[in-house]
Amino acid sequence: MDKTGKKKIIIDTDCGSDDAMAIAMALNDPNYEIVMISTVSGNVCMEQATTNTLTTIEYAGTYEPPVYKGLDKMLLKELVYAHETHGKDGMGDIGLVPKRLKAQEGNGVLKMLECLRNSEPGEIDIVALGPLTNLAVAIRLDYEAMKRAGRIVIMGTAGLGAGNVTPVAEFNIWQDAEAAKIVTESGLKEIIFVGWDACLGDSMLNPQEIAKIRESGELGKFAIDCNKDLMEMNRERFGDAYLDMADPSAMAAALYPECIERCEKYYCQVDVTNGPSYGSMLVDVNYFSGQEPNVYICSKLYPDKYKSYIYKTLRVE
Repeated sequence: MDKTGKKKIIIDTDCGSDDAMAIAMALNDPNYEIVMISTVSGNVCMEQATTNTLTTIEYAGTYEPPVYKGLDKMLLKELVYAHETHGKDGMGDIGLVPKRLKAQEGNGVLKMLECLRNSEPGEIDIVALGPLTNLAVAIRLDYEAMKRAGRIVIMGTAGLGAGNVTPVAEFNIWQDAEAAKIVTESGLKEIIFVGWDACLGDSMLNPQEIAKIRESGELGKFAIDCNKDLMEMNRERFGDAYLDMADPSAMAAALYPECIERCEKYYCQVDVTNGPSYGSMLVDVNYFSGQEPNVYICSKLYPDKYKSYIYKTLRVE
């Protein structure tokens, strides 16, 4: 923590509509200070993710952490954007653009490493909301600097459930499985993957809860309206305009761990073979491998605590 008592965090994001809600939440939590944000391709290209991040900071209406552009290509795989989920601009194609803010000079990966080198061990946590390309390259460039990070909380994997881009793979891991493999096998001490299953079931926002957020004010309206494409997709997937908010669930797990119901450490591997399970996280829940557990898998949140945190940090009365 710094002298104000706030815990410092770095956010790494491929900012689409659910990232935007998560970043707005973090900006409104008085217990944390975002020291920088790095962007990466994933939901949209890195340039668009940067635009969306800057827009989100303006709508959040609090403070303005510096935003740096990271990597625009995956390590090996060709990008497959999530336009069907988030719109071509990642924010529902409703014309959201920043009015004032611009990205800072410098590369996001190098700036992340610089922040960590200049920090005390454990002083800065990392919250990763997109593919893990930036983190993997940072690990390869300066492992000792990355070891100085506290917790690394990642929105990624299907958790203990089914995938959302293939039967077994979740989008962020599948988008750059080679990067996810580097991070998973890095040996860094506290890596927590928050699975897609953590935001499903009772943790999904239902139409009444969505309306409550949207009607709460300008920030709530922004957070919901940019997710309109996801709501439309979910009419078919879940039977109504629900929101399965993957990145907000990861942000809540990172900043308000009291909302975590299930989070266990397992031996995990990322499948990078050229086959139908590419991009899946193999989670050894029954300890068949005999290998030492290497990462945590958060697969369930307490819905009431999680949603209360969303309301609090989106200024919903």
